[in-house]
Amino acid sequence: MLLMLTLAGILGAGAMGPGAFGALPSPRQIAHTQMETYAFLHFSPNTFTNREWGNGDEDPNLFNPDKFDPDQIILALKAAGMKGAILTCKHHDGFCLWPTKTTDHSIASSSWKGGKGDVVKEISQACKRHGLKFGVYLSPWDRNNAHYGQAEYVKIYRAQLHELLTQYGPIFEVWHDGANGGSGYYGGAKETRSIDRKTYYGWPETWEMVRKLQPNACIFSDVGPDLRWVGNESGYAAETSWATYDPVGEKDDAPAPGYVKSEQGEGGTKHGTRWLPAECDVSIRPGWFWHASEDDKVKTPAQLEELYYKSVGRGGSFLLNVPPNKHGLVSDSDITSLTQFGSIIKNTFADNLALGARCQASNVRGGDSAFAASNILSKSASKYWTTDDAVTSGSVELDLKKDKTFNVIRLREAIQLGQRVEAVSVDAWQNGDWKEIATATSVGACRLIRLPESVTTGKVRLRVTQSAACPVLYDFGLFLRG
Repeated sequence: MLLMLTLAGILGAGAMGPGAFGALPSPRQIAHTQMETYAFLHFSPNTFTNREWGNGDEDPNLFNPDKFDPDQIILALKAAGMKGAILTCKHHDGFCLWPTKTTDHSIASSSWKGGKGDVVKEISQACKRHGLKFGVYLSPWDRNNAHYGQAEYVKIYRAQLHELLTQYGPIFEVWHDGANGGSGYYGGAKETRSIDRKTYYGWPETWEMVRKLQPNACIFSDVGPDLRWVGNESGYAAETSWATYDPVGEKDDAPAPGYVKSEQGEGGTKHGTRWLPAECDVSIRPGWFWHASEDDKVKTPAQLEELYYKSVGRGGSFLLNVPPNKHGLVSDSDITSLTQFGSIIKNTFADNLALGARCQASNVRGGDSAFAASNILSKSASKYWTTDDAVTSGSVELDLKKDKTFNVIRLREAIQLGQRVEAVSVDAWQNGDWKEIATATSVGACRLIRLPESVTTGKVRLRVTQSAACPVLYDFGLFLRG
């Protein structure tokens, strides 16, 4: 063994890769990040009552989507490039879209399909047919249930969650709303009930059940444990956005779902102790549920594109709500916008103009080709360009071999080793000299930079100007948005 080590020293052994830095994502979080965009489906009696929050006393027979077509709904999302769908299986009104054994306030009490319907089943199966992942939203607040506010209700809530996690196949995300407590029907009590948001639900025990039943599912809430609320319902993260986050309670105390300083979610915590990437939620319409009066207020493809750059392009994920109408379909105006948005994104990122470039770095870790500058074009997070530990700034020059025209730049860190980069600049070779054309701060899973005007050049240079540890980058893209 000693002889082998000596020979390795003489002949030259490959440099070791960099150690991990800071908080790290789990495999489930990495897989979720790669989805980038997915949809919310807000669907309940509210769809038929023209309300956003039902009181809990709605007649189950109100729910009657006469043309319900789960394939039409899911194909509309797929046209937009969405990789999954999260259904509001139960909103605050307590009406369950599946035939639960926990309450009579469910689809089984509706005349729709003779009480034999199951929206959760049909949407989950449509997702499977068309290659989308399926997720569940289960409101902790229940304005119908007589036991809400008592210990008995927590058992009911967990039983509902257990049904959803065991009867409908793989779940990619479990969504917990932060709205908890207030006025409601509560089995006829018609009163206001409040709960201690920090302790009432016993979240650690609930999340332990999720882990056991659906180990690959990411859990979303204001405090994670896998995904954080970005702190607004407008669909954007901060210009500087960290996947790490240390949430703080409203009174600088312990945080909980529905009890945080939400504004801090937009940017996260620079080099925080927990990996909690931002999920940026927004509705394609002004409201979360369908309203006929909003058919002419659907976000345009250009507005959706802007939100994509401000969510996915800032290291987060883009959760777009697309509410089915009272017929159980996605409305035509929504489909038109979704389809055009999907085409824009697909066409923009179809051709990376940087591929095939000759790359040269100011520093390569240990001089080892395993970490070569060309790895910045590898498209695989397992094969990256990095520098020596002592080098926390550096550059890569890319000779494009001929003039290329672009107006979008993409960067990605190998986040399995942590989020490191704090500032970058991009230069173009013009008139015999380098000209700075773009700057950015945090990179993380993805950083997209849109240039104010197209640039034509044969050489570009990426400069990492600030990083908390040696940079670890595997993707550099140049694209032309026509």
